[in-house]
Amino acid sequence: MQKMAGYARKAITEYQMIAPGDHIAVGVSGGKDSVVLLCALHMLQGYLGIPYRLSAVTLDPCFGGVPGDYSAIEALCSRLEIPYRIQRTQIAQIIFEERKETNPCSLCARMRRGALHDLCRELGANKLALGHNWNDAVETFVMNLFGEGRLGCFSPVTWLSRKELTVIRPLIYAPEKEILGAVRQANLPIVASLCPADKDSRRQEVKDWLAKMDRSDHSFSKKLFGAMKRAHLSDW
Repeated sequence: MQKMAGYARKAITEYQMIAPGDHIAVGVSGGKDSVVLLCALHMLQGYLGIPYRLSAVTLDPCFGGVPGDYSAIEALCSRLEIPYRIQRTQIAQIIFEERKETNPCSLCARMRRGALHDLCRELGANKLALGHNWNDAVETFVMNLFGEGRLGCFSPVTWLSRKELTVIRPLIYAPEKEILGAVRQANLPIVASLCPADKDSRRQEVKDWLAKMDRSDHSFSKKLFGAMKRAHLSDW
């Protein structure tokens, strides 16, 4: 976790993600990235030198119409003394039962973003921290390049003027493999995804392709990430 906190500290400093007095809501899906992000931001409160407070929020899609079990996350937040809020939604029902989406990921992401933004406003949080990591950035760049024919990726810091909310991604420099190692080493609780589309999506295809390219050229993904930064993309 010390290394994860180091990655987060680098991103926070480089992109000026946090200011004194910020109330940061951490989006916690229960997956490894969001849980590590929550713990890293909690750890940084002790020595970053910037006073800020944390809340943790979970949007439960309620797959199969059944509320998810986030008791392990509740216990973690209780131990860290971080206020925790679970928001039950009908996102799964709308996407898989009512609309029967064949490509559900894009719509699901939009619905989750909108619900998270509204929840932040309800809690009085001025910033929302998401757990996107280094690999997520490279994968998104490739998806946009080959899927939409454009150069682009999510930004480390995004100001949403309509919501008066800033979205930050402090794990942007943290490789997924090292995040997984931190979870195992620290024995952090993980909630398995129950999404029917998990591991069967366009992103998974890109992840597999990048893994194949990295096997033949160990610095392939690193070169892509470096090119993204040097290109000065509009959202970077």
